[in-house]
Amino acid sequence: MSSNKKMQQNKKQVLFLCTHNSARSQMAEGLLNSLAPNTHFAQSAGTEKTHVRPLAIQAMSNINVDITSHSSKTLDEFLDTSFDYVITVCDSANEACPYFRNAKTRLHWSFQDPSKATGSEAEQLAFYCIVRDQIRERIEKELLQ
Repeated sequence: MSSNKKMQQNKKQVLFLCTHNSARSQMAEGLLNSLAPNTHFAQSAGTEKTHVRPLAIQAMSNINVDITSHSSKTLDEFLDTSFDYVITVCDSANEACPYFRNAKTRLHWSFQDPSKATGSEAEQLAFYCIVRDQIRERIEKELLQ
């Protein structure tokens, strides 16, 4: 076993789920790994695989969290992985995945979909930043206390 895998085993394992794994779950993964690199290891997936939205990348970059290397993944890639927490961050993923057999704790955090934001690019980015900050607040309150 590589030392990197061994180090990850000593951390709380967290999977964030959303429908497309393109914004909310990606931002949550980046936030938790940035906020608690010594105690938590976050990953993310979707019920469908798409791409990481550029405005999600930009919203995270605005707070010096780099998610440019992230890719959209499907839930199927993690079915045999054990997690301390599996957290759905959108209502449709919560409905599609009501049970995750390898999760010690299953949570649902409902956040608005920033990809549905309208207006100018700056207005859309502002909405991504609002959602990002809501996710950060929830992580700090429920996972890091």
